[in-house]
Amino acid sequence: MASADASSWLKTLKKARKTALVQDGRKKIHFLFENGREMSEEYDIRSNDLLVRKWKTKSRLGASGQWEYEVGEASYANAATLGSELMVESTSNPVVCRRDINKAFQWRIRNLPYPVDVYSVTVDSDDRRLVIRTSNKKYYKRISIPDLDRAGLPLCQDCVSFSHANNTLIISYSKPDALLSVEKLVQKELKSVKASSDGDVDCQQS
Repeated sequence: MASADASSWLKTLKKARKTALVQDGRKKIHFLFENGREMSEEYDIRSNDLLVRKWKTKSRLGASGQWEYEVGEASYANAATLGSELMVESTSNPVVCRRDINKAFQWRIRNLPYPVDVYSVTVDSDDRRLVIRTSNKKYYKRISIPDLDRAGLPLCQDCVSFSHANNTLIISYSKPDALLSVEKLVQKELKSVKASSDGDVDCQQS
């Protein structure tokens, strides 16, 4: 049975105005919520893995804000518009990107050259975040899991694992059964949204 928080989130999704499009091997769904906030998701057509989830919130004056990525990251082409100085900086500083798989959340933190035994990933239950730190005190990061917050589910240390390869720290958090049940209900709702194909004039809405 879904928690009260999860049930509330499902109701919010059902009430949202949804537009779907199939393009470049992805099913792209745009949500417009009653409060004016927008969410955009992209799923791999073959695996149904979530590739992108981003949010846009209007300012107090009603101006449209920038997209903020929860899953995935902006394309290289979009990033290039930020300027060459930022591009150079981003090639050396650690960069966090969340890329999920079917039964786990995953984060990849690039540009971390230290050996695997230097890292630790722990759960801060009070702050509801994962805490990444290195024993050499060269890196520290706190990561939230909005999916668990929306579903009202606790974080668990036993769900956490990590590995390191090619200067990239890969952190995995196994999705609890309660969340997988919620995701099934969400996917059932999304399947009811008819998607137009790339090149169609009108997008289907629900």
